[in-house]
Amino acid sequence: MANKGINKPPLVAPMKHFDEPPKKAPKKRKPTKPPKKRQGGVIGFFKRILFSILRVFWKIGLTVAVLLALLIGAGTAYYYKDLPDAVALMDDRKRGSVTMRDHQGEVFAWRGDQFGGLVSSETVSPYLKDAVVATEDKRFYRHFGISPRGIASAIRINMRAGRSPLSGNGGSTITQQVAKRVFFSDLPSKERKLKEVPMSIAMELKYTKEEILTIYLNRAYLGAGSYGFEAASQRYFAKSARVVNASEAAMLAGLLKAPSRFAPTRDIGRAQGRANLIVGLMEDQGYLSKGEAITARNNPAKLSAVAEKRAGGYFADWIMESGPDFILKDTTEDIVIKTTFDERVQRAAESALDYIFAEKVREGSKAQAAIVVMSRDGAVRAIVGGRNLGIAGGFNRATQALRQTGSSFKPFVYAAALENGMSYDSVVIDEPLTLNIPGSGKWSPKNYTKKFLGPITFTEALSESVNTAAVRVSENVGREKVKVLAQDFGIANKLADGPALALGASESTLLEMTGAYAGILNSGVNAKPYGVMELTIQGDDTPLMGKSAGNGQRVINDRSAAELIYMMNQVVENGTGRRARLEGREAAGKTGTTQGARDAWFIGFTADYVAGVWMGYDDNSKLTGVTGGGLPADIWRETMVRVHEGVPSKTLPMIRPLPVVDDLVPETAEGRPTTTIGGGNLGQKIDEELKRLEDDAETILKKVLGNIFGRKN
Repeated sequence: MANKGINKPPLVAPMKHFDEPPKKAPKKRKPTKPPKKRQGGVIGFFKRILFSILRVFWKIGLTVAVLLALLIGAGTAYYYKDLPDAVALMDDRKRGSVTMRDHQGEVFAWRGDQFGGLVSSETVSPYLKDAVVATEDKRFYRHFGISPRGIASAIRINMRAGRSPLSGNGGSTITQQVAKRVFFSDLPSKERKLKEVPMSIAMELKYTKEEILTIYLNRAYLGAGSYGFEAASQRYFAKSARVVNASEAAMLAGLLKAPSRFAPTRDIGRAQGRANLIVGLMEDQGYLSKGEAITARNNPAKLSAVAEKRAGGYFADWIMESGPDFILKDTTEDIVIKTTFDERVQRAAESALDYIFAEKVREGSKAQAAIVVMSRDGAVRAIVGGRNLGIAGGFNRATQALRQTGSSFKPFVYAAALENGMSYDSVVIDEPLTLNIPGSGKWSPKNYTKKFLGPITFTEALSESVNTAAVRVSENVGREKVKVLAQDFGIANKLADGPALALGASESTLLEMTGAYAGILNSGVNAKPYGVMELTIQGDDTPLMGKSAGNGQRVINDRSAAELIYMMNQVVENGTGRRARLEGREAAGKTGTTQGARDAWFIGFTADYVAGVWMGYDDNSKLTGVTGGGLPADIWRETMVRVHEGVPSKTLPMIRPLPVVDDLVPETAEGRPTTTIGGGNLGQKIDEELKRLEDDAETILKKVLGNIFGRKN
């Protein structure tokens, strides 16, 4: 025990050296990885080449990205400095609009670039604003002008459809669409897309989202000449874009994709189907509740009464054709025109045409027809420029088609004769006639019936449309006088020089011919067709123009006009125009069928209205079994029956001849002796017969006197 711990050192605390820093533990050395062994062989060689190429492309791509960013930045800065205030971009149409009102002041048609007035994203209907964003750019409020996701999606859609990446869907944002429409609409597609990017970013920096959307709402084209949602809403629904409901907003937004295809005036069913798709997008994106979407689908948008009627399209086209270019086509002002158009009369003409073709024309016929109705002073009330056969194009056969007039020209021949001192019961000889035409040789007119009637009155000759008689009268009066008179009545197109002038060898339009007949009804004072009553700049109170027809000039005297109207009345009562007779109402007119039956006409009038009907084929082929006294007269009668519904019956301003007392020497109502035109051998025979009768009368008289004197003796 005593020895316990003898060999142990004493317990002494180690001394601390406070002036010495503590010794640091030596750093542990990280174990070094053995160097990678290069993969040998062919695979390693190609891997090294591939990695080198990728590094090069990475550096090039990075460089290109930097350069592209610099270019976009420079382009953005360049465009930004020149951007005007947002309001200046909201209406930049190349020409103004034309709003047309009928004779009662109701709007019936629009032409030109229609602009309904400025609206903003805050003032339009919330449904419309949401529908546009949901349809065109659902990330509008989250992107900076361009949408990489949208572009990628568009490229994917295009490639799946077999198109090139940049063809078809473009993935454009609303901002890009504004840039395109406002600044780059005339550029080629690829150049435009390159410039849209910096411009869109510049616009996002310059304008607020609401300003960009406002520009879009005012500049978008929505069909039927409507620029901006206010114009389109007024055009299709007759209400402001501020108050459209969900279904109407969806239909308007649906027009953005293809304005012509989805226009409700073209196909309301297709437009409603497109609107239902938009309603679905609005529901998916939370703009409509499920209940609101169901309500919108169950109550689809419908056209306004004016838009649905679509009346007066041909009339409106005529106004635009005939008006002064500097007002209707070249100005950027918005114009309002009060016209002579009468929707009731237009409907009457359209329904008459449809009725006759449905009831009396074989199904599938490509024959065309046109109608013009006007008042006696030339105020055009309705124009039907042709049947709708589903063929694109708006060729107006009433105002643009030049066709031979046929026998509908003959009233001007007899008007010249009446003005030259002859009478409605002057006699003309209907017998074979041959004329020698310098440079052409002999020409012999033929009658439609291939028969000759001998001595007939002017009234009978016009009533039965006798060709030889019309030529004799024209040659007797003088072709030049006939031409001048027809031109004075309003036939402006070149008239034929030869004797066939009397048979309607010249060409004219239906509008021109109907206007010339209006001058006959107007007691011989010409009546130039007109359609404009007042023309005013929108917002102004003082019209720029008034009635476009001037004071008519007298062409034939009252007496000649009254006799001619009577002669034309007999065409309807007893002649070739009998199918045009109106029950309980006096009418007058003239049939016309051209050589080869390529054109058939009936033009006539009552005391209130003048109407013209033309029928034929656009390719000028022959009509089968149609003359002016047939289907055209039927169309005219059906038109006038409908036009005169509710209109009191009036008498025509014509003479009322007394019954003929002496069959041998007819006299006019004024007691003037008639004139006999033509005759040849037949005329000589008549003269001989009259001489024989005169001699017989003298012989008889002598015998009577001899007997008397004999008794006295």
